[in-house]
Amino acid sequence: MSDETEEVAEESSEPEAEMAYGCPVSWSLDQKVIHPAAEAWKATAAALYLDGWNMCVDITAVDYLTFASNRQLPAGIAPERYEVVANFISHERRERIRARAQVSAADPVIDSLYEVFPGVDTLEREVFDMFGITFTGHPDLSRILMPETWEGHPLRKDFATGAIPVQFKGAPPAR
Repeated sequence: MSDETEEVAEESSEPEAEMAYGCPVSWSLDQKVIHPAAEAWKATAAALYLDGWNMCVDITAVDYLTFASNRQLPAGIAPERYEVVANFISHERRERIRARAQVSAADPVIDSLYEVFPGVDTLEREVFDMFGITFTGHPDLSRILMPETWEGHPLRKDFATGAIPVQFKGAPPAR
């Protein structure tokens, strides 16, 4: 193959996808976002910790039931109904990194990060309570915002809204 042909072949090849911690990378508002598989969630968090990401600032979830096509995912990441999102900070680097894992609606389960970042205890309980996503290995996965007898998960897009009347303090009684 001539030098000219090699140059054309190099130019026409797809750029290699950016990877970090074994995960595809995307960017959002100048922040690196990694996309681990649900099965690699805890291992990825442990790798982040060992690399100086010393604090998990937040864990939340998103229900994409009605917005399945409105999100940007790197090639090779299959969208699921739920997405668990964690934000990590490195005080030494003065940087943040976000991790987004797709979680199946048929089996909404992902590993707990409690062993790596004990401060996520209440954050994972909130996600469990509001979205019904189970965190395997969590020491006390119980409701934290809703009563224990509550049925359903209020932040799921298919949760019936307005089914329970709310009486605010100081408001006149409903007639």
